[in-house]
Amino acid sequence: PAWIWQLATVLVFLSSVVSLLYMLACTPRVEDGQPLLPGVSGPTGKENFQVLLEEREEQHRNYINSLKKQIAQLKEELRERSEQLKVVHDHYGDLQGGNVDLSSPEKTQAGLLRFLHSQIDKAEVHSGVKLPTEYSVIPFESFTLQKIYQLEMGLTRHPEEKPIRKDKRDELVEAIEAALGMLNTPEDEGATNHRMHAAADFIEGIYRTEKDKGTLYELTFKGDRAHEFKRLALFRPFGPLMNVKMEKVDTANMLINIIVPLAKRADTFRQFMHNFREVGVRLDGRVHLTVVYFGTEQMTEVKAILEYMSREANYKNYTFIPLEEDFSRGKGLDVGARAWKGNNVLLFFCDVDIYFTAEFLNTCRLNAQPGKKVFYPVLFSQYNPAIIYGHHDAVPPILQQLVIKKDSGFWRDFGFGMTCQYRSDFINIGGFDLDIKGWGGEDVHLYRKYLHSDLIVVRTPVRGLFHLWHEKRCVDELTPEQYRMCMQSKAMNEASHGQLGMLVFRHEIEAHLRKERHKVNTKKT
Repeated sequence: PAWIWQLATVLVFLSSVVSLLYMLACTPRVEDGQPLLPGVSGPTGKENFQVLLEEREEQHRNYINSLKKQIAQLKEELRERSEQLKVVHDHYGDLQGGNVDLSSPEKTQAGLLRFLHSQIDKAEVHSGVKLPTEYSVIPFESFTLQKIYQLEMGLTRHPEEKPIRKDKRDELVEAIEAALGMLNTPEDEGATNHRMHAAADFIEGIYRTEKDKGTLYELTFKGDRAHEFKRLALFRPFGPLMNVKMEKVDTANMLINIIVPLAKRADTFRQFMHNFREVGVRLDGRVHLTVVYFGTEQMTEVKAILEYMSREANYKNYTFIPLEEDFSRGKGLDVGARAWKGNNVLLFFCDVDIYFTAEFLNTCRLNAQPGKKVFYPVLFSQYNPAIIYGHHDAVPPILQQLVIKKDSGFWRDFGFGMTCQYRSDFINIGGFDLDIKGWGGEDVHLYRKYLHSDLIVVRTPVRGLFHLWHEKRCVDELTPEQYRMCMQSKAMNEASHGQLGMLVFRHEIEAHLRKERHKVNTKKT
């Protein structure tokens, strides 16, 4: 099994660290170029010498105590890892197809080291690897003690930032600390003038991950003299795959309650109901629809659309809840979720301008689990079709527009409104903040509550969930923060960077085309 490698690797690493720390504890720390006991060779008095001696002894004693604590912690971790490894060995009896003799640490360590070195040999560490194109390159990212300079910017969109994700921050700190431990271990155990490096000596580092092999770190520190540097390469090898869980999931009786808050927008609702009937009713057949309607304008038309679908598809599993108040998305979803009177049900919070496929409904079922997981898919948001296809008359039918390409839309990774979660989890987490009115904010608030809980939040792009383009209006009644969010969303929804650039420079492009036509006509005459 693969995870034996991870446990055994930690076992070997911890043994090495314990030995290293013990040697450090026995070696007094001294400054560069200074004698072991400063003041002995100088013309100082007895009292001054005594004070200096006591200070140095106190520093050394504190340093030794600190290292003893670290050694004790590492020994405890080593003991735990040894017990885990023995349990695994007793259960499986082999490691990577070969027997492991735990009574022979030398053989165990030799096998582990062979595997680790094989990972290093396969990675692009000591020599280059022939690549077919520039698209095959795995780029490095660079970092200092304060910042990471990254190509994959993630949700923040910052090319430079402090490492926000804890796993990334801890990973880089661990690499720097490991490098410092190596720098501060003298090659000659008897050396008395070995310079001790600190984190302040770190200049910069680069790192990259080959996901089937491991992560390479190249770290640069200040040297002992001007224009001299110390450079270390560290590699964190990945172990083989391990089987964590194997289970059957029966979705035959997993009903999804699709909740849609709505005010006006009858034409858009008609389009939504066409998708719901074709996908939810005819292809899937395990869905309930809850529509929470705000106000009375266009309500008669919306109810007529629902009733027509019910007759045509012979479908009765829907609930219509009217609310005589101003639209609030959070309030609508909250009311719809709490109105359910049956057993615990899987909820899909959905907007009227969303298109989903039958495959997505199954993805929704497979990635939510009561008391365990909630699903926050990243949907693909469509750009303005009139810009994509050049003219309103050239816009194809909806189904032909739903392609995942960079010029047709973008992953809406800043949106958290479409989500699959069980009603019990929604109720237990406290539901939406009903003080939030109008557009935006309520979904992020709920998402953060789940992040602060013990539930697993599954966040991933999905190929079967689309946000259909519509003109967005940011009304004056919004708060300044809501208005800013609304305008940002509006700007991103229109077109890609390149397409917007073509619109901005369209006069220059038209002038260039006129000149080209003029040249052609001149040559003909």
